[in-house]
Amino acid sequence: MRYRLTFITGAAVGYVLGARAGRERYEELRKGARRIAQNPAVRNTAETAAVNGRALVTRTFEKVGDRLPGSIADRVRSLRERGQGVVDDDWGTSNT
Repeated sequence: MRYRLTFITGAAVGYVLGARAGRERYEELRKGARRIAQNPAVRNTAETAAVNGRALVTRTFEKVGDRLPGSIADRVRSLRERGQGVVDDDWGTSNT
């Protein structure tokens, strides 16, 4: 209950501060976020993290895949099969 009250209080404070900041501040924050997302260094880091994450999941699945429940193992296999093609997403990373 304490955590729920803390969350509700935080959401209320965020809403009030956001409403006071107004549309102009929102647009500034949005423009800044877009500039960061389009930065080549950020995009390269995101792609590297995605590739390393996929490799780690593949290695881990090969080691423990036979000990996972069937529904989880099937889901992982279907996600791996679906991600075989190279498709650019909004962040400039690919599903390789």
